Amino acid sequence: MWIVVPIILVAIVIFVLKYVFSSPGPNPFERDTREPLKKMVHDRKEKNKVLKQGFLASKVPDNLDAIIIGSGIGGLGLGVLLAKVGKKVLVLEQHDRAGGCCHTFTEKGFEFDVGIHYIGDLLDHKPFRCMLDQMTDGQLQWEPLDNPFDHVVVGPPENRRRYPIYSGRTRFPEELKKCFPGEEKAIDEYMKLVKQVGRGIWLLAMLKLLPIPMAKFLIYTGLVQRLSSFFKMAPRSVTEVVNELTENKDLRAVFTYIFGTYGNIPKDASFSMHSLLVSHYLNGAWYPKGGATEISYHMIPIIEKAGGAVLVRAPVNRILFNDSKEAIGVSVMKGQEEVHIHAPMVISNAGIFNTYQKLLPKELQAMPGKMQLGMMKNGEGGLSIFLGLNGTKEDLGLKADNYWIFSENNFDELVEEYLNRDREDSAKKVPLLFVASPSAKDPTWEERSPGTDHDKFTGNLVSFANYQWFEEWKDGKVTNRGHDYKALKQAFIDSILEVVMDVFPKITRDKIEYVDAGTPITNTHYIGAPKGEIYGADHGVARFCPDVNATVRPQTPLKNLYLTGQDVFVCGFAGALAGALTCGSVLLNRNLHLDAIALAKKTKFMNEKLKGE
Repeated sequence: MWIVVPIILVAIVIFVLKYVFSSPGPNPFERDTREPLKKMVHDRKEKNKVLKQGFLASKVPDNLDAIIIGSGIGGLGLGVLLAKVGKKVLVLEQHDRAGGCCHTFTEKGFEFDVGIHYIGDLLDHKPFRCMLDQMTDGQLQWEPLDNPFDHVVVGPPENRRRYPIYSGRTRFPEELKKCFPGEEKAIDEYMKLVKQVGRGIWLLAMLKLLPIPMAKFLIYTGLVQRLSSFFKMAPRSVTEVVNELTENKDLRAVFTYIFGTYGNIPKDASFSMHSLLVSHYLNGAWYPKGGATEISYHMIPIIEKAGGAVLVRAPVNRILFNDSKEAIGVSVMKGQEEVHIHAPMVISNAGIFNTYQKLLPKELQAMPGKMQLGMMKNGEGGLSIFLGLNGTKEDLGLKADNYWIFSENNFDELVEEYLNRDREDSAKKVPLLFVASPSAKDPTWEERSPGTDHDKFTGNLVSFANYQWFEEWKDGKVTNRGHDYKALKQAFIDSILEVVMDVFPKITRDKIEYVDAGTPITNTHYIGAPKGEIYGADHGVARFCPDVNATVRPQTPLKNLYLTGQDVFVCGFAGALAGALTCGSVLLNRNLHLDAIALAKKTKFMNEKLKGE
């Protein structure tokens, strides 16, 4: 009898390998499509010809292969993947410019980045870098941040402790050990766990690509935990793991500081999700040269070259179905009229909640998609403050780095108390703040800034905010929600600026030319976030249960309707692109994750060969 078990396991492994590695569909990474670098375009009007193509029925291409709802990176990325194998794709965006969280906006001569603060894993030979190079035909350039790229600032003004975070797989722990002598063992164990767990991410993609019966078998036999450290550690919270490593509260804080990049406080966050983020930045951090709009600016022409289009001011109000409950297109509101557009498949990058709760006809909202939806909950709302500053980088003390500022080192209690207080009390003291300057990170900033008689630099300040604090104004006009709303925003702005000016003494009131805040309801208006969240569905421990990951996949229970983006995989720029690769794998019937890795290896080999010659 005991012989049967290994035979069954070998058969399963052979089946899985055959399923994952057999690739009958077309490969968007079949060849290196990078082109010689062209001169960067800084003229806004020229760029807007690409980024702001308004919707008209006459602009919709004939004989579409697919419609994608939403032009965030999960939607644009998938559009490029399909275009690279000859598919004609229409991407529809409700905002007045393409890009989702990769878009920028300008106020009083200041250009503000809304969502791209820093990206990791972009060394030349890495699969992620190779994939992005292919998806922009080699035109998207990246500038490394300073090293240290992050600074963790902990404590009240009279007792602030500062801990620099360096990139480099050996330098990161070495510098931590300098800050925390006697904690070498804890730091080494933390690094070991982070690396082990990060390497196990492959099985998360597998669970979404394997047939559901096979995925369920791996889950219910416990094989997922045996095969992957990611799922072995997924049920454990960041707080739980870190508290076992050290009693030093500041070191615990430094181990956990980056939780703001996925939106859950350490006691609610999965150590596996946390490990992905730490691993993502181990080799450094980068920012797109020319700003975040460069990403969509270089992706859209690839979609257009295949006969597709990316159109803005195109709010999809519902997905169209035939009598057999198959998706056949979408309805776009043009003024007071509906414009129907048809295609053999519809892919939503609008998020799982918008897709199932808003875009489906009422009679289909009770369909089995409820199972996927029931496994997810909305993430935490985001608060952003945009600073327009007068002066040079040196005058203002700005560098190509980020600051994470905490009022103390007990993050769980601090943020929980903040989010549960009355809004007026919370506005007086925001315990967590991310501070960065997009303009200081971009080497082209001064070249492309409007001609003025003084230097203009920008600051982005980000924190959490409770959606309910602002919900009463959600139906108001976005540019004029009333005096009380403005007063509440101003209270948050004033208390946050006090912290910023204390940590950055060169930033003074007289150097602040422009300031405004975006609240959770601002996020709802501009990026369609139902509860003002910036990371889509919640990324707590429950999100990384193997059963959830196998169930929430690109396929929906409705034929010809698919999901892409961060709700399919994980949050952030890299996570949303992984969602696009996963969806593309399903649509093209091949494992695009492996294709990207294969091309990266091939490119690296060719580069090394050329260097050897």
